[in-house]
Amino acid sequence: MQIVAIGAARTILGESPVWDVDKDRLYWVDSLGRKIFCAAPDGSDLEQWDTPANIGSMVLCRSGRGLAAMKTGVHFVDFEDSTFTLIAAPEPDLPNNTLNDGKVDRTGRFWCGSMDIAGQTESGTLYRLDSDLTLTAIHRGVTISNGPCWSVDSRTFYFSDTPRALVTQFDFDLATGALSNPRPFLQHDRRNGSEVDGATVDAEGYYWCAHVYGGYIARYAPDGTLDRTIELPTGAVTSIAFGGPDLETIFVTSMSKSLQSGGMPDTSDAGALFAIRDLGIRGLPEPKFADLI
Repeated sequence: MQIVAIGAARTILGESPVWDVDKDRLYWVDSLGRKIFCAAPDGSDLEQWDTPANIGSMVLCRSGRGLAAMKTGVHFVDFEDSTFTLIAAPEPDLPNNTLNDGKVDRTGRFWCGSMDIAGQTESGTLYRLDSDLTLTAIHRGVTISNGPCWSVDSRTFYFSDTPRALVTQFDFDLATGALSNPRPFLQHDRRNGSEVDGATVDAEGYYWCAHVYGGYIARYAPDGTLDRTIELPTGAVTSIAFGGPDLETIFVTSMSKSLQSGGMPDTSDAGALFAIRDLGIRGLPEPKFADLI
C-alpha cells in the first residue's frame, strides 16, 4: 500500500471527491475556501473554479455540467463559463444552516443534506432532487448531514450524522426513491475522534468512511464489522472516493483548519488531497445526475 499527498492544492475544508469515469478526472471542493477543483489522477493539470458561497458538495451531471450544494441552495455549475444557476433554496428561514454532503443514486437523483453550521441543533434535513428538479425533504432531525451512499444492489442507503458518530442504514426503493426501516449501522464513541464524515461503498459491498478527527479511514463489512483502518498523515480527513482508470485508487480529502475547539495537530499535508494505491480493492463508478433524460 502507498499513501501520497498529490498535487499542489491545499484546502481549508476539502470535501466531496468524485471521479469522472468518462474523462478520467477527479473533482473535489474546498467548502470554506469556496472552490471547486479538478485534476488528473496524479494531481497534475489542476483546474479550479470559485463558488459564490460556501460549498458542501458537488456531483457531475450527464449533460457535462456540475451540480453544487451550497449555503445558498442547489445550483447547476457551468464549467465552461464559470456560472452558477440556482435550482432550489430549501431553507431560507434557517440562516444558520448550509447544505452539505451529497451523492447521486443509480437512477440519477441527487441526495444531499443540510446542517447547522455550529453543529449544535438538529435542524438538518436530507433532501432528494429528482430529474424534474423537484426538491423533496426526506428525513429530518439531523445535526450534520454526511456520507450518503448505497449498497451495491441499491437496496440499502447509508447516511451519517457526524456529531452523533452515527451511521444509519435505511431500506431503499430504487424505483421510487423512498426510504424506510431506519436502524443503526455504526455507532461510535465520539470522544475518541471517531466522528463519521464522507463515505462510499466498494465493489465488494464494504462500506468505507472517513473518521474525521481520528485522522483515519475505515472499511466495514455489510454487517458493520470493522475490516481494516488506514491512518493518514494528517490530523483530519473528511471524505473518500474511488477513482483512477481502474477505480483502484482511494482519494481522500482533508482539512487544514479544525472546525472544533482545541485545534488539531499541524502537519505540512493538512488540507492535501491524498491517493491510496495498491490496496487491491476496486470501487464503483459514481452515477451522474439525470439532467438529460
